[in-house]
Amino acid sequence: MPLFNDWCDSDHQQDGRKHLRRLTELDGGRAAIADRLPDLLRSHYDDMARIADDIRELGFPGAAALLAERLPRTSRARSGELGEIFATELVEEQLGFSVPVRRLRYKDGREMALRGDDFIGVRIDAAGDLFLLKGEAKSRAQLAGATISEARTALSRDNGRPTATSLLFIADRLMEREDEGATVGRAIRNEVANRAVPATRIDHALFTMSGNAAPQALIDDLQAAGPERTHTVIHLRIVDHQEFIRLSYEGALALGND
Repeated sequence: MPLFNDWCDSDHQQDGRKHLRRLTELDGGRAAIADRLPDLLRSHYDDMARIADDIRELGFPGAAALLAERLPRTSRARSGELGEIFATELVEEQLGFSVPVRRLRYKDGREMALRGDDFIGVRIDAAGDLFLLKGEAKSRAQLAGATISEARTALSRDNGRPTATSLLFIADRLMEREDEGATVGRAIRNEVANRAVPATRIDHALFTMSGNAAPQALIDDLQAAGPERTHTVIHLRIVDHQEFIRLSYEGALALGND
């Protein structure tokens, strides 16, 4: 079920291959998605079938204790990871790419940030051509130019291509599956070896979430982006940014209270 269509009003501006999307919460929008948010967060940290099995085996308290070992506790880690979660959901809902691996399930520790690209989208068209989306997500109480510059620097690394380490991580997870994901995984491994996907088929996405309105620096960053690829800049405004994050994670941990 679409998340952002029910939650937010979206202003989409386009100039050639450059897209600016500004999202603000609708009146009543948060209430409309409140029942969906807990499971949405949980699904990025663990397989929902495994959580259901934990509940059958251990009851709600035991299953919640296991889930708590995966979810971050610090406000900084929660902020960053919730930004990645919403970025992933928006990419799949509005940008036409799949983000086939929920990478937060594979963290070394609940407070440790994962290395590599924040999110990678994948699409294979009818001709069998591979398209990639390289993404960075930033979540701040007050978004400023320095954070935007940091994200753009990360997007520009490796000549704007997704890192080989990030691509291979996704490919390996896909090839462990017994479905069509293995075919996509093979295509990604081929790309790492051959670097055959041209820049025109590697989009960039910068997802930002903050308590303030989209700063001018975000618009300036998009205008300065190069013409060789599609660039999408997204800003989601959450006025009570820190409180919203706290309540979102508390809701995810409240198994049995949904």
